[in-house]
Amino acid sequence: QVQLVESGGGLVQPGGSLRLSCAASGTIFSINLRGWYRQAPGKQRELVAAISSSGGSTNYADSVKGRFTISRDNAKNTVYLQMNSLKAEDTAVYYCNAKNKWNNDDYWGQGTQVTVSS
Repeated sequence: QVQLVESGGGLVQPGGSLRLSCAASGTIFSINLRGWYRQAPGKQRELVAAISSSGGSTNYADSVKGRFTISRDNAKNTVYLQMNSLKAEDTAVYYCNAKNKWNNDDYWGQGTQVTVSS
């Protein structure tokens, strides 16, 4: 069993910052923590940021480049998403994603709400 627990969401004003965390537990040897997705009301879930197992490679959605930074601490089995210069269009539920190393199944956290509003 794998559990992904996100934290750090909340309400923030435009231009503000938040830091999301995703901690993995359980049979973590079987997974690769990959990154963050988000889903806004009425929209499909989209990739926000992904990171390699070593942390040496990252990629971002065009809409967040230069504002968001993904990082990881493998000793803590945790992935982070630092979000700066937040905009109203960043409002969504943010989900942590991991993949099973052998069968490529996806694992998701419960999601954390990020609301950017004045």
